[in-house]
Amino acid sequence: MKIATWNVNSAKARLPNITDWLREAAPDVVLFQEIKCETAAFPAAAFEDLGYHVHAVGQKAYNGVAILSKMPVTDIITRLPGEPDDEQARYVEGTVEGVRIASLYLPNGNPVGTEKYPYKLRWMERLRLHAADLLNTGQKVVLGGDYNVIPAAEDVYDPVGWREDALFRQETRLKFQEILALGYTEAFRSLHPGLVPAYSFWDYQAGAWPRNNGLRIDHFLLSPQAADSLATCEIDKGPRGREKASDHTPVVLTLA
Repeated sequence: MKIATWNVNSAKARLPNITDWLREAAPDVVLFQEIKCETAAFPAAAFEDLGYHVHAVGQKAYNGVAILSKMPVTDIITRLPGEPDDEQARYVEGTVEGVRIASLYLPNGNPVGTEKYPYKLRWMERLRLHAADLLNTGQKVVLGGDYNVIPAAEDVYDPVGWREDALFRQETRLKFQEILALGYTEAFRSLHPGLVPAYSFWDYQAGAWPRNNGLRIDHFLLSPQAADSLATCEIDKGPRGREKASDHTPVVLTLA
């Protein structure tokens, strides 16, 4: 099973780029983040024409996630448990061919001195608790998406400059490590422990893309059962170099 995760930074604005890449890469399952439209406005027909079942969870102008699958998706949930009043569209989860797969868009958390950072940490704790419950099912579990977490200094072009950013603060990295400590494997680093630089995001500003000033913030976390099937996990930089590109690029996982 070939699974891709991609923060598309507006599904409608990037639609030609997205559909071109899907035709080329032909993933079985695709996880989108930042679709930036309400659910009803998501361009589902364009993806259905490519053979995908589409399950989007959106809100106007911001956030939004989706799962696209060549196979049917069952037992879908559209919110991360733990905070019933949270209406932000950041999570969708379902089962594909016996694999429990989630597309998640973790809060950015900046500016740190505002409510946005405590919200990020609460969201990460909710994710940790839910990830623990998923482990108890014994299923293969794949948690993919834009985590807005830089796991280590090797995953950012300027570790000192990013030290106090919400994506790289010590509290953020510790919460991420707490999820891993449950028994999850971070797919890319497990296969490429010494590969640097390896980024999945480049800002639009300050020539970040041509200068390769990037961050690795798009991740797959795998349960032990899924990790046993891990074959490949690669960052496809191609889409970032195209016209009207998202500031993220796809990460592609293969389970044998």
